[in-house]
Amino acid sequence: MSRADDIDVRTIAEDEIREWRRALDAGFLRPSPASDHDVADLATHLIPSRTLGAFDKGAPGGSTPVVATFRSFPQELTAVGGTPVPADAITNVTVTATHRRRGLLSRMMALDLAAAKERGDVVATLIAAEYPIYGRFGFGPATHTAQWVVDVPRSGLDRRRPVPDDGGRVDLVDGAEVRRLGPALHERVRAAQAGATNRPERWWRVTTGDLRLDAFPYAERFHAVYRGPSGQVEGLVGYVCEDRWGDDKRPGGELTVKSLIAETPAAERALWHYLCSIDWITTVRSGHRAPDDLLPHLLPDPRAARLVLHADYLWVRILDVVRALEARTYESAGTLVLEVVDPAGLAGGRYRLEAGPDGARCAPTDREPQLTLPVGELAPLWTGDESAVRLAALGRLEERQKGAASVADALLRTSRRPWCPDGF
Repeated sequence: MSRADDIDVRTIAEDEIREWRRALDAGFLRPSPASDHDVADLATHLIPSRTLGAFDKGAPGGSTPVVATFRSFPQELTAVGGTPVPADAITNVTVTATHRRRGLLSRMMALDLAAAKERGDVVATLIAAEYPIYGRFGFGPATHTAQWVVDVPRSGLDRRRPVPDDGGRVDLVDGAEVRRLGPALHERVRAAQAGATNRPERWWRVTTGDLRLDAFPYAERFHAVYRGPSGQVEGLVGYVCEDRWGDDKRPGGELTVKSLIAETPAAERALWHYLCSIDWITTVRSGHRAPDDLLPHLLPDPRAARLVLHADYLWVRILDVVRALEARTYESAGTLVLEVVDPAGLAGGRYRLEAGPDGARCAPTDREPQLTLPVGELAPLWTGDESAVRLAALGRLEERQKGAASVADALLRTSRRPWCPDGF
């Protein structure tokens, strides 16, 4: 077993990408070596200066294998009210099973977060594969996701009338048309959706099959757009279908939504009605949706939509409390003094927030705090996804002034829950 000082944690060089990818695949339990095509593709979007590896200098035979991986990339995260804030998006985090419990993740995380703070990123983000890992680094679950399975025959929808009666229309389109129409629509959608992130051009290429990877075989998708009465595209859905028939020659097809974004409730309603009206489809799987999604109640019988998943999704780590709290909007007016506890020294301190519908001001202060909380608990409050009263009941924040948690809820909670439609 190599000693801790035999393991060098550093950024990788371009000629080390293949070895880094080998370690990544091992960590994600993908035993087959990556193809030349996939390694070449990785080199086109990986940023070496933001890609870390742990190199075991004590390995036998004179080799220096990569035994842990970590990378980040620039991202924009929509704050409550629509302002995008610069984020340090973390992904591809692995530690090889033979080298666990040696502090490798802690070393990589410390390097990356320090660099993000130095760059001026307001937050760091990640999708946590396992719940217990990232809280100790100051992350908190800031959005949740839900999935439903719709029993179409039970839904009560009139499947004979899939065309909207509002003057809009639904049309099938191909991948090229999605790449042409989708980005502008998504920019409008994410501006109104707290918790959403930007989609780079590569996202559109991969999800429409224009860029294919050997390690992730592409399943051909159908794509449909909803155009409102004015002719503007207001909704977009991509989905796959599985053709099934019973022994009695009755159809039992299953449709799975891969992505559905809608700028208006009319677009959302029209697309779900369309999906539930496709011939031979008796089951619709919603894919990842917001936890307060409209879907069940767009059906005459909401019980036809069975909830099969409700879980944490996007985790956020606040790096700049002042800029984070000033970036979002507030539906009511109030003042709050927070004491943020951050052992890493990146965002700790006391802050006075004075906010209202006309804007917010936040600054360090020496006033007595009304609430004391770990930096990881600030994230779900910042996105509006959590209640300070609930966190106090759980013992995850301290109410230093009676009633302060209720004041915080009146200030920070939002009408709709945040949602991150995309993984990374």
